[in-house]
Amino acid sequence: MPYADQDFVCDRPDQKWGVDISYVWTAEGWLYLAVVVDLYSRRIAGWEARDRMKQDLAIEALKKAIAIRQPQPGLIHRSDRGSQYAAHDYRMLLKAHGILPSMSGKGNCYDNAMVETVFKTIKSELIWRTVFQTRNHAIKAIGQHTDGFYNPIRRHSALRYKSPISYEMTTRNLEPETLH
Repeated sequence: MPYADQDFVCDRPDQKWGVDISYVWTAEGWLYLAVVVDLYSRRIAGWEARDRMKQDLAIEALKKAIAIRQPQPGLIHRSDRGSQYAAHDYRMLLKAHGILPSMSGKGNCYDNAMVETVFKTIKSELIWRTVFQTRNHAIKAIGQHTDGFYNPIRRHSALRYKSPISYEMTTRNLEPETLH
């Protein structure tokens, strides 16, 4: 299995993705949020939220990212050693699309630092400021924040103060290759 040794550098979209799962408290109980982040632009390429942290949570987030981004074979998929990412069905989905898994070293939390930063941003801008009465309320708010603010508008200093979508569009205008 490829091991990328904390190398987050990319020169184009859909070269490396980072994935992880986090928790969101609601009055109904925990909601688990799985995201797929393009490490080039910090764009949330796919996400899923459910009341249980099973492998289907991670699988659905990955399926959404694949459907939306349609990555070429050879994309590096960076994850921790969570059971969801090590599950047979998840690994077969990666293999079917030519995606190369790269799991962090045992006990190494830094291999997923980029995705943890995305979670911290979402939590500080939305989740920690909101009391969600229901899981559905949280899911709707996360979707609106992701699709209506984070990806198209939120500026990142690492992206020359552009949003993830703007950064990818700028790159598209500078490079002849087509980006998703």
